[in-house]
Amino acid sequence: MKQENSNPFLRVYDRLYSHYGPQGWWPAETSIEMMVGAVLTQNTNWGNVEKALTNLKEARLLSFADLLAMEVDELAEYIRPSGYYNIKARRLKNLFQMIESKYEGELTFFFEDNLEDSRENLLKVKGVGPETADAILLYAAEKPVFVIDTYTHRVFSRHHLVEEDTDYFSLQQEFMDNLPEDTLLFNEFHALIVMVAKEFCKKKNPRCSDCPLQRVEEN
Repeated sequence: MKQENSNPFLRVYDRLYSHYGPQGWWPAETSIEMMVGAVLTQNTNWGNVEKALTNLKEARLLSFADLLAMEVDELAEYIRPSGYYNIKARRLKNLFQMIESKYEGELTFFFEDNLEDSRENLLKVKGVGPETADAILLYAAEKPVFVIDTYTHRVFSRHHLVEEDTDYFSLQQEFMDNLPEDTLLFNEFHALIVMVAKEFCKKKNPRCSDCPLQRVEEN
């Protein structure tokens, strides 16, 4: 039998990758679509986000210039399927206005900025929290930062790899300390965690007996 990795975080990754294969996240065609999706996915499921994105695509308005120029009320109507659409429209406008102010409205300048400064600028945007900021940095800007979400916390705390009350930044640091700094690895790992959490490590009625991570904490 193949010897498993002594690093428990990489052990989890190896098990999930063997079970699911590559995920190819984020499910978006362009960087701007990914950024919009990262904001819209707050407090809703991806199916609703796709409907909102489709509205913008069909109107040919899914570009930075068009979204920046659009009035908040108009944007809210296009993204209505995503829920909390008035709030999310304002958050998107705040995000685009930050890029206009800090990066001359050039996404390339934003993507080329260093991780620390771009993350700081994102976190100053009203309505953009750590998870949304890190999703934008990892999936759109391709920066090596690990995205933490409720799925990550659930899977790793249930397997006793982190404490149940671990906060966002402490849990993120655990990943950064235990993994090589690799954007592709972070990308795949986060997507794989989401898959196993939805299929096996559910909030209610988890399917522990069939989970590919059975006893992964033991080595």
